[in-house]
Amino acid sequence: MAITDIPILSMLRTRLEWAQERQRVLAENVANSDTADYRARDLAPPKFEAQPKLAPTAASTVSLSRTEGGHITGLGLSGTQFRTETKGNYEVRPTGNAVNIEDEMMKVAANQMDYQAATALYTRSLNLIKTALGRRCA
Repeated sequence: MAITDIPILSMLRTRLEWAQERQRVLAENVANSDTADYRARDLAPPKFEAQPKLAPTAASTVSLSRTEGGHITGLGLSGTQFRTETKGNYEVRPTGNAVNIEDEMMKVAANQMDYQAATALYTRSLNLIKTALGRRCA
């Protein structure tokens, strides 16, 4: 059995990838806090089910397209395996922007703590495997 097949390590790795992707989305929200008509986005937390990952659906493979040559190519989230969600905000500026910096920074701090916890669990799990194999942990 390969180390990548151990369920706890696989789940922790997925959680770490999710936290990295969420950090990118939250950073986009903060960067667009003054962009007109911009709505804050977030990632839905990953669900750890016993079933293997399903193949991507047609809706998850949609990518942005340029309608005119002068448009900037969008990056979008078409390359991610995580689902985005937009929640209703209570505060919308006259320009249509609905990003609340305080909320976004609280999400960033919570995401950082989740990432650190998952990293610590991953490290401890690897140390347990090393101990079981008879190697010393530093």
